[in-house]
Amino acid sequence: MNFDEFIGEIQHRLELPGTGESVRAIRATLLTLGKRIPEGHADDLAASLPMEIKWYLTGAVNEHSQRFDWSEFVSRVSEIEKTDPADAAYHARVIVDFVQTLVPESDFQQLRDSLPESEDDENWRKLFEIVDAGGWNETEQARPESES
Repeated sequence: MNFDEFIGEIQHRLELPGTGESVRAIRATLLTLGKRIPEGHADDLAASLPMEIKWYLTGAVNEHSQRFDWSEFVSRVSEIEKTDPADAAYHARVIVDFVQTLVPESDFQQLRDSLPESEDDENWRKLFEIVDAGGWNETEQARPESES
């Protein structure tokens, strides 16, 4: 898959009006995720992505393994994407679900293992809700009504 196909698929799934909005959503999600997970895990996850997309997880990140919770993740994505937190959280879920379809299962599991799943850690499981529900499906995927 190349850069244009990746962007086009995200634009379609998120029903965004243009390429710019799609790139901003991808950049916000993957840059913030890249800051949260260990550098080696970011490198592994990025390896199967188009060069321009992998940059957000790796090259654009100055410091990996930062400690912040789910709420802070959503806040950071929202700020970079310039959208409200509920939209940012939904966009992140859709983007992570799409990434999951492109990377080896072991690399995606490594991502999951990098993020805490206890209630005390603000429930990172929310990031994987679409993946855990069976993945994005054009005819069945409904945007969650609430949350961030």
